[in-house]
Amino acid sequence: MLGAAGGVGIAAVQIGKLLGARVIAAASTPEKREFARAHGADADIDYTQTGWRDTLKELTGGHGADVIFDPVGGEISVQAFRSIAWRGRHLVVGFAAGAIPALPFNLPLLKGGALLGVDLAQIPTREPEVQQRLMSELIGWLAQGKLKPAVGRVFALEDFREAFKTMQTRAALGKMVVRMSK
Repeated sequence: MLGAAGGVGIAAVQIGKLLGARVIAAASTPEKREFARAHGADADIDYTQTGWRDTLKELTGGHGADVIFDPVGGEISVQAFRSIAWRGRHLVVGFAAGAIPALPFNLPLLKGGALLGVDLAQIPTREPEVQQRLMSELIGWLAQGKLKPAVGRVFALEDFREAFKTMQTRAALGKMVVRMSK
């Protein structure tokens, strides 16, 4: 799971665990990896290290990741796709790194893998029944306390520029909240 400590990533860590997955959190700093583990990740990887793919291979018993959740993009996405298991799925959620990667078409062929776009904004229009079912499940998990929004930091309204800077530099842990009043 790339970008595991951000707002979307930390929710994905928790949902992965609720669905019975063994979650390997990939993040760029020790603080982010620790945050992901504190929210349920079973293992973590520093994807800024050159040997991170070997670590992933070791953690999966040589199998590779069955599913890669990717809100990051950039070159790390191509490397992650190279690390999926046979018939693995790479879920493209966004491009927080800013760069949209170009995937060589031979990789899906060699891996028998699927690259899937996940755009939740389109689900209500294209698949309203799926959206209703998924929202019902998410609300149930929230109500039962199984899914807990992870707020990393709360900013006062007058500090909104700092909140945006934190978001733009990918320094946020979990969701950031801008409080309108005390």
